[in-house]
Amino acid sequence: MSARRDPVDVLVIGAGMVGAACAYYCADAGLRVAVVDRGAVAAGTTSGGEGNILVSDKEPGPELDLALLSNRLWRELGERHGADGFELQHKGGVVVARTPESAAGLAALVGAQRAHGIDVVDLTAGELTDLEPNLTRDVCAGALYPQDMQVQPMLAAAQLLRHARELGATVHTGTEVLGLTRGRDGRVTGAHTSAGEFPARWVINAAGTWGAEVAALAGVTVPVLPRRGFVLVTEPLPVVVRHKVYTADYVANVASGDASLETSVVVEGTQAGTVLIGASRERVGFDRTMSLRVLSRLAAQAVGLFPFLADVTLLRGYLGFRPYCPDHLPVIGPDPRAPGLVHACGHEGAGIGLSAATGHLITQSLTGSTPELDITPLRPDRFAEEVS
Repeated sequence: MSARRDPVDVLVIGAGMVGAACAYYCADAGLRVAVVDRGAVAAGTTSGGEGNILVSDKEPGPELDLALLSNRLWRELGERHGADGFELQHKGGVVVARTPESAAGLAALVGAQRAHGIDVVDLTAGELTDLEPNLTRDVCAGALYPQDMQVQPMLAAAQLLRHARELGATVHTGTEVLGLTRGRDGRVTGAHTSAGEFPARWVINAAGTWGAEVAALAGVTVPVLPRRGFVLVTEPLPVVVRHKVYTADYVANVASGDASLETSVVVEGTQAGTVLIGASRERVGFDRTMSLRVLSRLAAQAVGLFPFLADVTLLRGYLGFRPYCPDHLPVIGPDPRAPGLVHACGHEGAGIGLSAATGHLITQSLTGSTPELDITPLRPDRFAEEVS
């Protein structure tokens, strides 16, 4: 006989970064919260991330609005709970242009971002190497984004869930969702899991790359697809890379919908002293094969940006699957096709950074407050409208 628990206000499916943020903000608002995950805390999409909290890679539009709100909220979380608990680093981002063409493109992006409220400083080639002494001298221009930050993603998710538990939430790992329960009126009323029934007023789909599967349990379609990416990790070093540093073509690759392999170098240090090297993107389903071709390309591009890396030992490489939507926007908010179901997925490679705003806005929506941002562009039924 399966266990049936007392009803909660909110059942969060997914104990990754986005699910943790939803649980935290809902619990902080006084809602009764339970979190379920078939694996461990942060063991899915979050474990394959770098921990970026960026505004620099966003073009003006709904995602940048979300990023600016989330940036503020992450700063508030650091102040409230202590930045060290998340390994929250206010490191700033540096974008590098290595050709006149990429410099012109970067200048246009910077102008649009500045008009949209981003704090950004134009850099000459000399100023770039002053900020990053180990950077290649083969640069012509750049930009500094002081608002960019970084966390340790698995630690940050675990910490937010710990704070949610302190506020009364419960977390159930090793608990697979087998189906969603429905009322006579068709409303989603909870979940049937491997550990029994979880009745809830609302169910939040924070399943990351598996968001489409959870949506399908309610009979609705959300086109979240996996987009594989690799990251290289070096041996621990002194502070040799001071900011998150990437080339100007990174923004174009993030916005691309191409299914084939794309790489654009991103290099940053961590609090532990290791240097992380990314980033690649390709749609290959859930293929977890390690690709020497991709890893070699990332390594070569990193050495081109920071030549000293040629003599540094790599400890390991890892991969993750970014939850990709065709229009590169996350799916956030109640689903009118399945009342009671609320989505918080499809953030692609920005889920760590956008998680705080996602949890905050969903909580405002569920508690009857006016959301701080208009989430209409992120509504879950927008894709059906496009093909109808």
